[in-house]
Amino acid sequence: MPLQAARIIIVMGVSSSGKSTIGKSVARRLHVPFLDGDDYHPDANVEKMREGTPLTDDDRWPWLERLAQSLHEAADRKGAAVGACSALKRSYRDYMVEKAGEPILFVYLHGDKDVIAARMAKRSHEFMPTSLLDSQFETLEIPDPETENVLVLPVTDSVEKLTMSTVKSVDHIKSFKRWQ
Repeated sequence: MPLQAARIIIVMGVSSSGKSTIGKSVARRLHVPFLDGDDYHPDANVEKMREGTPLTDDDRWPWLERLAQSLHEAADRKGAAVGACSALKRSYRDYMVEKAGEPILFVYLHGDKDVIAARMAKRSHEFMPTSLLDSQFETLEIPDPETENVLVLPVTDSVEKLTMSTVKSVDHIKSFKRWQ
């Protein structure tokens, strides 16, 4: 399926795939707001993850809805918006599109478990212990470019290359851009 024009871009993948880094870089390049999905988790979700307890679907629905609606509002204000969110299951991605009320381009940062585990070991995340990496990969439903609005990129590419690949795929956003 060819990529569908979208004002909302969500950089997705498992923990430590680089979602926030790439999302911020893309947002800077496009001069649009960046919203980090981690900032939209309710306190109960954060506490569960800190304790090493994987989130359930019921934990995720309100978080995904809040993030999708916030991205839609940011895109209304600034012409486009970029978010970072694990969006691990197809049902989560479909739900976010529904709650945003418009198409979303998902940029999936694909990497194997060994690469991600090595990255995770090098960083300290406020509430995502390395013990949750297995559950992230177990939950992950790899997006299908044939049936989803997704750009699949390798996590092993440089930040600049990932940013430019994403920006080139959304050249329509220039027409949405409003000068700040």
